[in-house]
Amino acid sequence: MKYQQWRRPADRSEAVAALEAGGIPALPALVLAARGISTPQEAKAFLSSGPDLLQDPMAMADMDRAAARIRQALEAGETIAVYGDYDVDGITSTCLLTSFLRDRGGTVLSYIPDRMEEGYGLSCAAIDLLKGQGVSLIVTVDCGITAVEEARHAAEIGVDLVITDHHECKESIPQAAAVVDPRRPDCPYPFKSLAGVGVALKLALALTVPEGRPAVLKSYADLAAIGTVADVMLLTGENRAIVTMGLSVLRRTRRPGLAALLREAGLAEKPVTSMSIGYTLAPRINASGRMGKAKVAAELLLTEDPLRASELAKELCSLNRERQAIEADIFAQCTALADAVPAGERSALVLAGEGWHQGVVGIVASRLAERYSCPAFMICLQDGRGKGSCRSFGGFNLFAALEQCADLLEGFGGHELAAGFTISEGCIDAFRQRMNELVRRQTGGAEMVSVLDIDAEVPDPAVLTQEQVGALDLLEPYGSGNEKPVFSMAGCTIGSLAEVGGGRHLKLRLNAGNKVFDAIFFAATAAAAGVRAGDRVDVAFCPQINEFKGWRSVQLQITDLKPARTRAQSEQELYERFSRGEELTPQEAAFLLPSREEFVALWRYLKGRSGGNDLEENGRRMSRNLSRDTGRHAPLPRTMVCLEVFDERGLISLEQKRDCFHIAFRPVEGKVDLEQSAIVRRLRRLMEQ
Repeated sequence: MKYQQWRRPADRSEAVAALEAGGIPALPALVLAARGISTPQEAKAFLSSGPDLLQDPMAMADMDRAAARIRQALEAGETIAVYGDYDVDGITSTCLLTSFLRDRGGTVLSYIPDRMEEGYGLSCAAIDLLKGQGVSLIVTVDCGITAVEEARHAAEIGVDLVITDHHECKESIPQAAAVVDPRRPDCPYPFKSLAGVGVALKLALALTVPEGRPAVLKSYADLAAIGTVADVMLLTGENRAIVTMGLSVLRRTRRPGLAALLREAGLAEKPVTSMSIGYTLAPRINASGRMGKAKVAAELLLTEDPLRASELAKELCSLNRERQAIEADIFAQCTALADAVPAGERSALVLAGEGWHQGVVGIVASRLAERYSCPAFMICLQDGRGKGSCRSFGGFNLFAALEQCADLLEGFGGHELAAGFTISEGCIDAFRQRMNELVRRQTGGAEMVSVLDIDAEVPDPAVLTQEQVGALDLLEPYGSGNEKPVFSMAGCTIGSLAEVGGGRHLKLRLNAGNKVFDAIFFAATAAAAGVRAGDRVDVAFCPQINEFKGWRSVQLQITDLKPARTRAQSEQELYERFSRGEELTPQEAAFLLPSREEFVALWRYLKGRSGGNDLEENGRRMSRNLSRDTGRHAPLPRTMVCLEVFDERGLISLEQKRDCFHIAFRPVEGKVDLEQSAIVRRLRRLMEQ
């Protein structure tokens, strides 16, 4: 198992039926219902992705001031610098605004700091350099919201600053000609989840008369879509509209650089989806920044020369392969370090090392967080100082946690799920101790576990047809807040399996009911998955249409698998969910609620066995005898509910020791109404929902 826990949704059969009655196909209806959508009207609103979802850019705080200062610079012929970041969001933001302003006749320089030499964000040295090149206005994209000192320095040397960003704000906002960030506490803009490139696009729209905005959207939506998906922004509302438009433009892009990159990455003849961006295009663009060569990607996106574009696309793919090799080496080092940390001291994983490549530690941190089920912090040490990258796990808010460690840090920035920081080597132990305490405080000391959210259990394997699987395209584009749906099927039999891709992946044939499916489990081997032909397994998967030599078929892309649960295991899991206070479906509650006959039969059995004395009794033996006496299946969880009700109503005193129960009878006067039990009332309430 890759995930320690599979989390299944509550029963939503009524919502599924309503959605199907409204014309939504069966598989999309299962997913939408699991995500809280109950009516065709709600589904229509959720699935909407047209330009009408876009908000007025002038509704953003300071947007009027930003547009006015940039217009002034364009009219006066000032030299403008667009100052970005070295990740995909920053690179696409820089290229979008640079291209837009040049098309408006501006004299524009683009500046992306070197990750290794300069680090993240606006710097005084870069401002001085740009001033020396005749720049009188710097417009930041995807950075700058925490650059209080840098903004003060720019003002002192006579350089105006317009900041556009989307990261979390600190207490002080930089003093600048304009500060545009939807996350500003005083910003009324209704959609707070724009990427940096989304804010840059909004600035371009604000600089355009309303009747010209559709053309600007069409020209730049491809860059905005790439940056938005790559930065893992919420793909609902306005972002859903931006990415949908961007994908449409990207399929027939007129940018020589993007066309060359699509060809070099093997996507030229394939559908371009949000998954294509996230897993194929974005890593290649990101590799340039991670390897200290962000200008390669920026030139690729800005060039008009097809031959140069082809050269740059090849270079990006080569950089990505180099990045993968370095990442694999650092990951191996880090797993050895992490395995040496006692599990009880690993609420947060804080690792530090010399010689680690600063550009790839963020990816390694992501892999470590997933592997060890906790937030991960990677610190690259050099000359007594550390540059850190961190990734969240389990909803832990990194930005808020770093704020609580501010006295130990030289600087930090980012957002809830990913952040960066600088720290003195001497403060790392204290930082590790405090971060572990912050995680323990949030979790109440409980161990974090990796959880796989299942959208729906497939009610019948026969529903997995090409037509139904194809209908899932209604839910595109996928991303944060609208993840690719994961389904599950229980009790599948492995007909055959083989390791493919040089032994890196596992290909299976699964028998489910009367259907046979091809399945692929990436980055898994038979030994690691612990399976062999003939095993019965429960599978979690994303269904897809596989095309091979003109032949189309349904294939299951496996997310996780585990040994099939026996009936007893399923029943015990249900009881444990009930004991934890989780919501149950009406059918599950009905299964756990004992009948009057079962209460009576168990009471008589206990009295007969005890002879008036305390009783030590095996739970499973009780259930077998109860089944015999009542003539119906009496699972152990339902027997345990009976005992708990007796205990709650004062009939017995109950203690459990492993599989045995110690039962002491209490003196009782008169009749006891079991229907007044809080346990019984809760089960009946769940049955009526």
